[in-house]
Amino acid sequence: MGSATVQALVASSSALTAAQGITLDAAGELFSATRLIGESTALSGALADSAAPAEARAALVSRVFSGASAPVQDLLKTVVAQRWSSAADLVDGVEELAVRATAIAAPDVDLEGELFSVSRLVADNAELELALGSRLGEGEGKAALVRKLVGARLDPATTLIVTSLVRQPRGRRVRRLLSRAMRIVSAQRDRIVATVRTTAPLSAPQRARLGAVLTGRYGRQVALNEVIDSSVVGGLRVQVADDVIDGSISARLADLRQKLAG
Repeated sequence: MGSATVQALVASSSALTAAQGITLDAAGELFSATRLIGESTALSGALADSAAPAEARAALVSRVFSGASAPVQDLLKTVVAQRWSSAADLVDGVEELAVRATAIAAPDVDLEGELFSVSRLVADNAELELALGSRLGEGEGKAALVRKLVGARLDPATTLIVTSLVRQPRGRRVRRLLSRAMRIVSAQRDRIVATVRTTAPLSAPQRARLGAVLTGRYGRQVALNEVIDSSVVGGLRVQVADDVIDGSISARLADLRQKLAG
């Protein structure tokens, strides 16, 4: 990601946070805009062309997205007014705004947890991952498959994110898309995601204590994603980004074996 894109994302995200009237429908409009821009190299190129006057790019937004709500049109005009490192980055940027808008519109929904559950489902089903990630097949068919498998178990906000992402993966693996969406939601809510591996489900008090410990360590609220893993013998293995905290017996035994071998 180029420095121009980083600055463009900051400006666009700030505009979204300050915007009024961000509903789930507005988030859906942003996802639709992502698909439309992503499907047309001519449109994405024109909107990302920093050599063109900003007024011309804003006028193009007004023509192409005339049916969008006023908040969404204003956000898209802010997006195209920025300087992006590439047209692909602009598409990714609009997609990120769509995910952030969903998090704003559904503040009480455990988006990270539900997205993680879909990610685990995909990880455990190679055929499903292949079907959703294949370049063959229509996007709407993939979205319908998601609704059939997990739609009833997900909040509409989560369903919007998942179905929107599988409609247009743009060459990315489904689990990568879901992981990115989780990170974006957490960033919008100013918290981090911790993946906890354990041999048995944590009780509510255990989750509360672990969350408090991690919040104290990282200085931010923590969303816990739990994975039952039989290879973890006692204790916990916690991963926050690239930071791994391994307090399992298996890890201590492996460390002891290494010391004995040395």
